[in-house]
Amino acid sequence: MVVSPKPVMEVRVAGARVAPRVVGVPAPRTEPAAPPSGLDEAVRRIAAEHALPEQLIHSVIKVESNYNTRAISNKGALGLMQLIPATARRFGVADAFNPVENIQGGARYLRYLLDLYNENYPLALAAYNAGEGAVARYGGEQAARPAAAKTLAALPPQTIEAKEAGPAHVVEIVQADGSVRYVSR
Repeated sequence: MVVSPKPVMEVRVAGARVAPRVVGVPAPRTEPAAPPSGLDEAVRRIAAEHALPEQLIHSVIKVESNYNTRAISNKGALGLMQLIPATARRFGVADAFNPVENIQGGARYLRYLLDLYNENYPLALAAYNAGEGAVARYGGEQAARPAAAKTLAALPPQTIEAKEAGPAHVVEIVQADGSVRYVSR
């Protein structure tokens, strides 16, 4: 037996060429796994509602929870799109383990972040995954813009209260249904 530190492309056995093969490892899939039944239609509808690409939502779900509707991260993020409880409340999600409600909240958050970062997908996705504060700490705030006009225009008329929340440029808006949104001025 010869052990080689280099990959073996072929071996000669009794004068015949033999291609190496790996035993016991399944062949890699050539196409991505399909989402669980029923979610595809929900993603399609929600993506259209929030002017987001379906593939973006599917990609975030795959990366965040691998389509596990009961996923809980070590940071406390919940459900398919891994919403932390404060973000879930902020974007109107009452039950983070309800797949449609969770995807709806995650899509709202993605739309908000894309508006905030001028459609800059890398910054929006970084903020989705690590938080808006992390993006700001690492210089992403230069690419952000006040999204208040667009976000406020999209709010339903039942908005009942607006008050300053935290820094002077952030406004908390509580709607009649109890959902809370934060927009920058």
